[in-house]
Amino acid sequence: MQGSSAPPPSEVDVYYLSVALLALLTATWPPAGPPVPERWRSWPVTRVFPAAVPGTSPSGARVTYVLTGVAPEAPCPAAFQPGALLALPACVTALRATYADSTSTFVATVGIAVLARRRAPGTATVASAAAGHRPPTVRPVAFPGGPAERFGERQYFTGALISTHDRYLVATAAGHADGRPYRPGDRAAARLRGIALQLAGALHRGLTR
Repeated sequence: MQGSSAPPPSEVDVYYLSVALLALLTATWPPAGPPVPERWRSWPVTRVFPAAVPGTSPSGARVTYVLTGVAPEAPCPAAFQPGALLALPACVTALRATYADSTSTFVATVGIAVLARRRAPGTATVASAAAGHRPPTVRPVAFPGGPAERFGERQYFTGALISTHDRYLVATAAGHADGRPYRPGDRAAARLRGIALQLAGALHRGLTR
């Protein structure tokens, strides 16, 4: 039997094939995400404040920082201490959440300040303070029924600030979950600085990268 060849595709066949390929590409190609300045309100809260953040404890052990609660959106003067507001020109609004380490020993509140205009690039630093005093930072948020239920402004020991040109400033306030108050010169502040920096850095990277 002699071999036969298939007829060439018609214009209609080519059209429907093109439509099918376009639909397939549209379904599989990842959609463009919102620009960085819009992520704070475009992303779900679970992406802005992830349920778990890996890190290390003050002793160097690997731990997971677990979300204990997310506070309602608040005006910047209500969410940040007066000294921290000096670093927040044109602050639009503030988002806050509190984390505890997986052993429920340490707690930290993370505050995200949304700015109306871009800032000069900055770096991660421990918030500065006068000798023997705590740095001004985000106001801690307590959540009943968990490790952060006794965390307040008397209980935070230290903090960190991270800012970039992406119109966000991330600040943290770290302390103990047992409700112990800070006393000037307390050496525990130095041990808690790592927690403050880790959480500020992790949430800043998640929001801006």
